[in-house]
Amino acid sequence: MAFAPSSTTSPRPGTTRGIHLPDTARDLVKILVAGPFGVGKTTLIDSVSEIRPLHTEEPLSEASAQVDDLAGVRDKSTTTVAVDFGRISLPGGVVLYLFGTPGQERFRALWDDIAYGALGALVLVDSRRIDASFDVLGLVEESGLPYAVAFNAFPDAPRHHTEEQLRAALDLEVGTPMVTCDARDAGSSVDALLALVQHLIDRNASEDSR
Repeated sequence: MAFAPSSTTSPRPGTTRGIHLPDTARDLVKILVAGPFGVGKTTLIDSVSEIRPLHTEEPLSEASAQVDDLAGVRDKSTTTVAVDFGRISLPGGVVLYLFGTPGQERFRALWDDIAYGALGALVLVDSRRIDASFDVLGLVEESGLPYAVAFNAFPDAPRHHTEEQLRAALDLEVGTPMVTCDARDAGSSVDALLALVQHLIDRNASEDSR
C-alpha cells in the first residue's frame, strides 16, 4: 500500500475537534513521536491531531534548568513530564495514535511503558544540536522499533549539511527514512508520519515475502 502526499489525502484538523473514530477506521496503529528536549514533539502532535491533544507539560523550574540542555531552545518555558497524545486518520482506514515521549534522561523509566505496543517511532531531530538525539535514538534502537527520522526545520537551522553527512552523523542504517519537516505545519508533519507508515508497510511486505 502506498500513500499520496498529505496535501491531497489528509485533511487539516479543523478548529472543532471531535472524539469519535471515523466510520472508515480499519487499522489502529500506535506510533511514538520521540526526540530530545525542545525538539518539537508537542508541537507536531498538536499540529496534526484531529482530536484535542492531551498534553502533560509543566513550566520549567530552576531545578530542571540545571539538567535540561537549553542550548538552542532558550525561549522554551515548558517541558513534557509524562506523555503527549493525539490522533490522526489517514487514507485507507489507518488511524495513528500518537504518543509523544519525554526526551530527557531522567524520564527513561517511562520509556518501556509508553513504548509498549507501538509499531514504530518518528524521531525528531534538531540539526543545530544533533548530539542531543543520540540517547533517544539509542532507546528506539534498543527497543527494536522501526523508525524514521525527521529534521524539524527551525528558522536558524544550518542548511549546508548534505543528506550523507546527516546520515553519517546519526549513524543511520541504510533504508531508514530521513526527511525534513516543519512541526508547526500540519501538512509537513503528516508527510513525515506518512514516511514512517510507508516504511512500516515496506518492512512488513519484505518480511512476508521471505
